[in-house]
Amino acid sequence: MTDFRYDEAFSRNIGWVTPEEQQILRSKRVAIAGMGGVGGVHLLTLARLGIGAFTIADFDTFDLVNFNRQVGASVSTLGKAKAEVLAAAAKDINPELDVRIFPQGVAADNLSDFFTGVDLYVDGLDFFAFSARQQTFAACARLGIPAITAAPLGMGTALLNFLPGGMTFEGYFRWGDLPEEEKALRFLLGLAPAGLHAGYLVDPSAIDLAGRRGPSTIMACQLCAGVAGTEALKILLNRGTVRAAPHGLQFDGFRNKLAHTWRPGGNANPVQRLGLAVARKRLGKRPGPAQPKQAGPGTVVEQILDLARWAPSGDNTQPWRFEIVDEKHVVVHGFDTRDHCVYDLDGHPSQIALGALLETISIAASTHGLRAAFRRRLDAPEAKPTFDANFEPDPSVQPDSLIPYIPYRSVQRRPMSTRPLTLREKQALEASVGDDYRILWLEGFAKRLQAARLMFDNAKLRLTMPEAYRVHRDIIEWNARFSEDRVPDQALGLDPMTVRLMRWVMGSWKRVEFFNTFLAGTWAPRIQMDFIPGIACAAHFVILGRREAETIDDYVAAGRAVQRFWLTAAKLGMQLQPEMTPLIFSRYARRRTVFSQKEGMLERAGRLSRQLGGLLPDEPVTQAVFMGRIGSGRAPTARSTRLPLPRLME
Repeated sequence: MTDFRYDEAFSRNIGWVTPEEQQILRSKRVAIAGMGGVGGVHLLTLARLGIGAFTIADFDTFDLVNFNRQVGASVSTLGKAKAEVLAAAAKDINPELDVRIFPQGVAADNLSDFFTGVDLYVDGLDFFAFSARQQTFAACARLGIPAITAAPLGMGTALLNFLPGGMTFEGYFRWGDLPEEEKALRFLLGLAPAGLHAGYLVDPSAIDLAGRRGPSTIMACQLCAGVAGTEALKILLNRGTVRAAPHGLQFDGFRNKLAHTWRPGGNANPVQRLGLAVARKRLGKRPGPAQPKQAGPGTVVEQILDLARWAPSGDNTQPWRFEIVDEKHVVVHGFDTRDHCVYDLDGHPSQIALGALLETISIAASTHGLRAAFRRRLDAPEAKPTFDANFEPDPSVQPDSLIPYIPYRSVQRRPMSTRPLTLREKQALEASVGDDYRILWLEGFAKRLQAARLMFDNAKLRLTMPEAYRVHRDIIEWNARFSEDRVPDQALGLDPMTVRLMRWVMGSWKRVEFFNTFLAGTWAPRIQMDFIPGIACAAHFVILGRREAETIDDYVAAGRAVQRFWLTAAKLGMQLQPEMTPLIFSRYARRRTVFSQKEGMLERAGRLSRQLGGLLPDEPVTQAVFMGRIGSGRAPTARSTRLPLPRLME
C-alpha cells in the first residue's frame, strides 16, 4: 500500500526504543499458539510494537461465548477461523507483516515447522490445552527459544518466563503423565503462588476443572498482553531485567496489588506442595454455587414472578404465594406473621413487604412491555390479603432502569462509608418515593450518634424478651452464607467468635436469661449489630407519608414506595439496612398494647418511643412508615436469597 510507511506508523514508539531498536523489532519473528482470549490480543499488541513477522496457530472458530474477552470475536466474525481473522486484523495494522498460519493448531508433528526462524514464543493456548502446552514448551527448551506465558486470572495477570539454559516448563510445573485435573491444579497454583485473584471470586461453581470451564474477563486478557509485550520487548532487544522461572510476577487490578513470587523447585517446593494439598482437599469438597441457581422459567409470567420473588420481606419470610391463572392473570396470595412474630404488629410489616412485591412485579413486567394492574380482593381475610395482578401489553411501557438491581439489592448489616450523601443522590432517592411520601434525613455525626444510641437501646429490648428470642431462633440459619428462607448467620454483622457464642446461648431461653443477667450477654451483639453500624453510615432516614397509614392499602402503597427507594439506592451504588423495630415498639407503646409476658417490656417500649420522638422532634412519628440507614460501600458477601419459584406456587 502506498499510504503505509513503517517508520512513520511506529514512530511514536521512538523514545522508549531507539530507531535502531525499532528496526531490530521489525526483523524479529514471534510465534503465538492460540488466537483466543490472550493469544489474539498478544498478536495485536506485538504488531503495534512493530514486530515484523509472526507464526500463529489455532484450529478453532469464533463463537458467542468468546465475546466477553476475545478481541477478534464479533457478530461479523461468528463461525470464522480465529487465526485467519486475527491475521487479517494484524495486517490491517501493518500490511508488510509476514504472517505464517497453522490452521490445524500445534501438535508434536508440526512443532519443528512452527518454530522455524522463531525468536520468541508467547503462549496463547487455552488454559486446558495441556498436551499442546506441554509439547510446545518442551520444544522451546529443546530448540533454545525463550518462552513467555502470561495467564489471565480474575482481573489481573500472572507471568512466567522460561529462558534458554534456565528452568524449564516441566521442571517448574512437574506435570509428567499426571491426570489432567492434577495438571490444572499445578498449572494454576504454579502460575500464581500469591493467589491474589482468589479472594473475590463470587461464584466458585463457575470453575469446573473436569468440564474444562472457567470464568474470564477482558481486563485480564488486556493486562496479560501489556505484561507479555513488555517482557517480549526486553527479551528481543536484550535490555532490562528479565526474571525467569522460578521467579514470577502477579498483578491484580481488582485488588491493586503486585506480587513478585519465587518458588525454587517450582511445584516441588514444600510451600507449593502444601498449597496443592489444600487445593486438592477443596476440590474434593466440590463447593456449590455462591447463590442457589434454578433453571430459568419458560413463560413470560413465570419470568416476571421469578424476578419479583426477590422483593424484600422482614426476616426473609416471603409472605406471598403465587397462583398463575393464565399468561395475563396472576393471583398473589398474601399472609402475615402476626400470630407468631412480635415484630409483625397487626400484619403491617408484612403488608409493606407485599407492597414491595407488587412494585417488583410491575417493574419486572416492564421488561416484556407489559403494564401491571393490581386489585385487592375485599372479601379476603385481613391476615391473608389477596391481589389479582393483570398484565396488558402497552407500547408506551419501556423496561424500567431498576430491573438489574432487583436480585442485587440486599441488606447490609455491617459498617458503611460515612461519606455524606450528595445532592444528586438525595434528589434521586426523594423522587423515587413519589408525591405521597417524603424523606427525613438524619445526617451528621450528632444525629448518627443519636440514632445509634436509639438502635443500641432498642436492641436490648429485642434481645431480652422471650417472644423475640423465639423469632430469632427460628429465622437464623447457622453456618450459612446464604439462606433461601431465613437469615444466614454470616449476614448478621457479627464477628465469628460472637456468632459461635450466640449460637450456643440461643440453644435455650434459660441460657439467654443467664447470659443476659450475669454476663452482660447483650453487649457484644448490640455494639456490633447496632451501635457501630449506626454511626458507620452516611445517614439514617425515615420515609414519612403525607398522612398516617391506616388501611391495608395504605401499607401496601408504602411498601411500593419503599421498594423503589431501595432499588434506587442500589442503582446509586448505596447499601441499606432497615431499622423498623423502633417504629414498631413505639406503636406498641402509644397504643399501650402488651406484647410480652415479661414484665417491664411495655415501659421500655415507652422509653424507646420518647427517644424516637427526640430523634424526630418536628415530625409526626405516626406518619413514619419505614426507617433505615444508608451509605456507600461494598455489597454484602453473605445474604438471604429466596425460595425457588416452584415452592412459591399455590
